[in-house]
Amino acid sequence: MRILITGGAGLIGSHCAEHFAKQGCEVLVYDNLMRSKIFGVDRKSVEYNWNYLKDFKTVTRLKADIRDRAALEKAFKKFKADAVIHAAGQPGVGFSLNDPCEDASINAVGTLNVVEALRQSNSKAVLVYCSTNKVYGDNVNRFPILEKKTRYSFSRLRGVDEKCSIDHCGHTPYGVSKLAGDLYVQDSARSFGLRTGVFRMSCIYGTRQFGFEDQGWIAWFAIRFMQGRPLTIYGDGKQVRDVLWVGDLVNAFDRFITGKTPSGVFNMGGGQKNTLSLLELIATLESITGRSVNVTFDAWRKFDQKVYVSDISKVKRVLKWIPAVDPREGVARIARWIADNPGLFG
Repeated sequence: MRILITGGAGLIGSHCAEHFAKQGCEVLVYDNLMRSKIFGVDRKSVEYNWNYLKDFKTVTRLKADIRDRAALEKAFKKFKADAVIHAAGQPGVGFSLNDPCEDASINAVGTLNVVEALRQSNSKAVLVYCSTNKVYGDNVNRFPILEKKTRYSFSRLRGVDEKCSIDHCGHTPYGVSKLAGDLYVQDSARSFGLRTGVFRMSCIYGTRQFGFEDQGWIAWFAIRFMQGRPLTIYGDGKQVRDVLWVGDLVNAFDRFITGKTPSGVFNMGGGQKNTLSLLELIATLESITGRSVNVTFDAWRKFDQKVYVSDISKVKRVLKWIPAVDPREGVARIARWIADNPGLFG
């Protein structure tokens, strides 16, 4: 099988590349390596993953941008993928507020470019799209919540399912651009017959993740802990997300690609049994590392949600899949990886 992965040097993309390469698949990793630029830092980040993947004999790397239609179409036609995992994207809400046009060009137009390049090169191929829970916008905030000692929780809801409306609510530019890509991928199944899986993801975390304050919060907290540097929490720290180990996500992608599941939309995360608040993550890191850091609190950031937990009933039922790595084990793995690679984080 031939797998093309856009954003292949990122957390999700690099783990997908490693997974399928170890199965003997031919893998093309396509990435423009601009993650650090998006978050306004000078140090390199996903370049580590880029170099990590060069040691896999069946992995080919191509540094290029999904907005470059000529380069994208040339790569797709030459490689002739059996499956595409579209993980390239601009993942920061803050960036989208500062530069909505650039955000749209990457997430909306870039996704349409990927759909068209695949359709023209191999309409029988499978397309997996890395979408986000942010497509639901402020509709998530309409569900009643409870405040507890260390967390907020939904008061009447197990989690947000795929029937939650994407309409009649506020969105950030990031939510809009990712939703546009989400809809383009869905429509490509109906209009052009592609088999597509849209995975609306909650918090995905894992080793080889380069977290920043605006994105990748579990890795960001772990890095600060391992460096003994202070942390700022925006809000009261009780905000909760369901969290999913990246390897579990890759396994779900594999099941969709290699199975016969028809096109669909799946809310993707750790679900109700795998959740963390910011305060609980700090307590977990203190327990795992035996360290503590100075934590300060600041005002809530605009568009922060107090609770998001995915209802993963559909993906569990359809793909016969369940998360395998619990949050404590996952956080411990990240902490060990950071400790083993101190020079990567400045």
